[in-house]
Amino acid sequence: MPFQQAPPALGNQYEDDSVLRSYLRRSIPTDVLREIEPTLVEMGKLAGGELYQMQLADRLNEPTLTQWDAWGNRIDRIELTPLWRVAERIAAEHGIVATAYEQKHGRFSRVHQCALAYLFTPSTDIYSCPLAMTDGAARTLLASGNRALIERAMPHLTSRDPKEFWTSGQWMTELTGGSDVGASETIAKPDSDLTRNSEPETRNWLLYGRKWFTSAATSQIALTLARPEGNPAGGRGLALFYLEMRDEHDRLRNISIDRLKDKLGTRKVPTAELTLNGTPAQLVLGTTDGVRNVAPLLNITRLWNGISAVSLMRRSLALALDYSHKRSAFGAPLSEKPLHMDTLAGLQAEAEGAFHLAFLVAELTGRAETGEIDEEQTLLLRLLTPLMKLTTGKQAVAVVSEALEAFGGAGYVEDTGLPMLLRDAQVLPIWEGTTNVLALDALRALGADDQAFLALKTEVSRCLSSIHDQRLDEPARTVRSALAHAESWLAEARQAGTPTLEAGARRFALTLGRGLELALLCRHAQWARENENENGSTDAARRFAASGIDVIGAGDL
Repeated sequence: MPFQQAPPALGNQYEDDSVLRSYLRRSIPTDVLREIEPTLVEMGKLAGGELYQMQLADRLNEPTLTQWDAWGNRIDRIELTPLWRVAERIAAEHGIVATAYEQKHGRFSRVHQCALAYLFTPSTDIYSCPLAMTDGAARTLLASGNRALIERAMPHLTSRDPKEFWTSGQWMTELTGGSDVGASETIAKPDSDLTRNSEPETRNWLLYGRKWFTSAATSQIALTLARPEGNPAGGRGLALFYLEMRDEHDRLRNISIDRLKDKLGTRKVPTAELTLNGTPAQLVLGTTDGVRNVAPLLNITRLWNGISAVSLMRRSLALALDYSHKRSAFGAPLSEKPLHMDTLAGLQAEAEGAFHLAFLVAELTGRAETGEIDEEQTLLLRLLTPLMKLTTGKQAVAVVSEALEAFGGAGYVEDTGLPMLLRDAQVLPIWEGTTNVLALDALRALGADDQAFLALKTEVSRCLSSIHDQRLDEPARTVRSALAHAESWLAEARQAGTPTLEAGARRFALTLGRGLELALLCRHAQWARENENENGSTDAARRFAASGIDVIGAGDL
C-alpha cells in the first residue's frame, strides 16, 4: 500500500501546555485558579479542535470589499471570512476582552484574560488584532474620565453578548509616517452648525484626512488622532478623537473605504485605506496632547502583541513536536533523532523565556489596573512594556521560521496551513512600534535618573535570590554579567553622545529583554523543581543561557 503521511494534530491546547499550567500554579492563588481553570480548559478544547479545523478549512478565504452596489450606489461593505465571524462570537461569549474589566479576581483578571487570548489567538488568524484595539480603547476611555463616552461605549466594548459587542479600530498611521504620528495631516474642524458657542470637549467635530493603514476596518468605533484647526505642528498639536463608523441606518459616516491592503500576512485582518470627509467625532480628552493621551491604548496593544508572539511560538512548536512522532526519516521517527529533538528543545527554551516575560507584563498591568502597584513597579512596567514587545516580536519570527524547517518541505507548502504561521508572526516586530522605535522608547523610559533601570535590577535580583539549584548557577551568572555590561555600556554611551547611544539602543534593549527572560526562567525553574519535581524548565534555562543573552557587542562604542 502506498505510503501516506499523517499530518500533525492538536489536542486540548490548555491541557497539553505544561508551561502555561505550571506558570498559573505558581502565579495565581489556588482558589482563583480553581475558578478560572474551566474557562481555560474550554478555550483549549476549542483552540485545538473546532477552531483549528475551521481555520484549516478557511485557509483560502480573505475579507472582500464591495464599494458599489448593482445600482451604482457607494456602499463600501467589507465581508469577513467565516472563521472571523465565528471568532467574534466566541471572543464575546468567552469574555476575552470583558474578563479584564469584570474584575472578578482583581489583579489576576488581567492574567486570566491573557491566558484566554494566548489559547485563542493562534486558531483564529489574528482575530486578536481587533480584540487588542478594543481592549486598548476601553482602557483609554476609562483613563480619560470622559463620562459620556465611557457610558456610551464601555457596555459594548466589554459585553459578552455577541449582538451587543463592539470592537474598536485604532487609526493613527498616515502616508506621512507610521511611528511618527506627530506628522499626521488629518484636520479636525468644529461642526459650527450644530455646536456653536459650546465648549471644545462637548462639541461635535468633523475630521478630514486620509488614514493609510487602519486595521479591523469593520469595527463599530475607532480612536484616532487629528489636529484641531489652528493647533501647532507635531505631536503636541494633535488631539485624540472618538468616532462611530456607521449611523443609525448602518451607513458609513462620511468615510470612504478606498481599498483593502494586500499584506504579507495577517491576511484575514481587513486592513484598509480610509478617507475621512467630514466624519463626525468627539474629543476624548482635551484639544492637545493626543499622542500622550493615546498611550494607554498603545500599552495594552503592545501587551497583546507579546501574548500573540508567545502564542504563535507555542502553536508552531506544538505542531512540530506532534509531527516528530509521525514522520520517520533514515529508519526512525524524528522524535528519536537526537539532533532534531535538540533543535526543538532550543526553540522551546526561546519560547519559554518569551512566555515568562510577556506574562510578567500582564501581571504588572493587572496590578496597575487595581491600584496594587508601587512606584518602583510602575517604573518597571513602563520600561518592560516596550522591552517585552520588541524582544518577543523578534523571537517569534525566529522560532516560527525554525519550527517550519522542522517539517522539511511540508513547512513550505501552503495547504498544510504552516506557512501562515510565519507570515503572521512577521507582523509582530512591526505593528505597535518597530524594534528600533521601541528601543528608543525604552531609553526614554529609563529617564535621566535611571530609577527604571534600578527597578529592573531589583526584579532580576528578586528572581535570582530564590535559586539554590547548582544547575542554575551558570545561567544566573550569565544574567548578572549581561546586566552589568548593559549598565556600563549605557554610562559610556551617554558620555559618547546621542548618536552613539541611539545607534546601540537596539542591542542594549534586546540584552535587557533577554537577560530578564533568563532571570524569570531561572526563578520558575527553581519553583518547578521544588513544587512539581519537574526539570524541564531547568533544561530550558540552561539552553537559553547558552543561546546568546548579551548582544551588545564589544565594538558598540
